[in-house]
Amino acid sequence: MIPIRSRAHLLSLRAPFAAICLAIAVAPALAAADDEVNLYSARKEALIKPLLDRFTEDTGITVNLVTGKADALLQRLKNEGPNSPADILLTVDAGNLHRAKAGGLTQSFSSEIVDAAVPATYRDPDGHWTGLSLRARPIMYVKGKVEPSQLSTYEALADPQWQGRICIRSSSNVYNQSLVASIIAADGTEAAQAWAEAIVANMARPPKGGDRDQIKAAAAGQCDIAIANTYYLAGMLKSDDPGEKEPAEKVAVFWPNQPGAGDGRGTHVNVSGAALTAAASNKDAAVKLIEFLVSPESQAWYAEVNGEYPVREGVEISPVLAEWGTFEADDLDLIELGELNGAALMLMDRAGWK
Repeated sequence: MIPIRSRAHLLSLRAPFAAICLAIAVAPALAAADDEVNLYSARKEALIKPLLDRFTEDTGITVNLVTGKADALLQRLKNEGPNSPADILLTVDAGNLHRAKAGGLTQSFSSEIVDAAVPATYRDPDGHWTGLSLRARPIMYVKGKVEPSQLSTYEALADPQWQGRICIRSSSNVYNQSLVASIIAADGTEAAQAWAEAIVANMARPPKGGDRDQIKAAAAGQCDIAIANTYYLAGMLKSDDPGEKEPAEKVAVFWPNQPGAGDGRGTHVNVSGAALTAAASNKDAAVKLIEFLVSPESQAWYAEVNGEYPVREGVEISPVLAEWGTFEADDLDLIELGELNGAALMLMDRAGWK
């Protein structure tokens, strides 16, 4: 059994995380029928299609899939309005899920199966979306250049000892926006502003590239610390490409804000999630698909193939992340990450975080 715990629930971790956004795909108009469901997904087809095929085998419900980047899918839903054929939006980060809800692109749904499987912390309180998988965003450090004893909290990265030693991606990245939102929630706006300014001062280079690029830059000696989602590192470690695997082997994971460090609130986590669209015409079939995606079978598949932690407790996952040990996750309700997104963006802009 793999307990997924927030402050009161310790994460027992054993699975890699992977990157999953594609450019918006061109797809034919999707039909509406009782035995169909139309899915807009920010996951690569290879990372979701096998699950959808299994769902169809089990239920006889056909899933029509459109893949694309998260922002492109949100814009597509806005453009299509009430005429959108989409029944489900599957995207990454609570910030994106909140934007979809705030933009009137989703509607609430009720499912005892989802409520029983997914902790309330990882669900929208109004029932507009549910988490499907967890991703953590810890500190990664270069072995031999940084000792774990030098690390403690996200806040401590503001210390001058890290000047010119941190790699992190841009403020336009929703993962960083949510991280900053979590700092605001924990420490208040004034302290978060000072923290962001100090992080900018401690950057080894102007932000560029994705999470994998931060890890590679650290491994190449451009910095000693990288902030990245663990599923990127896990995917690199599993890669057959030496250009991916070798840099990943040079870094280690440190879980910040654990008990005894700072307020001990836990390491920042986020979700990939599914929402029922406001225009959904196949609502019953859509809810069945969401329920299938939080089933033990689907959760185990996510963990093994996508390299993310199951949002559901008791799911067996691969040993890649087990090597990083257990950690306590921040128990902040993820809805707050979305609600504080705007404040986080303005704060980062004031700090000069490019």
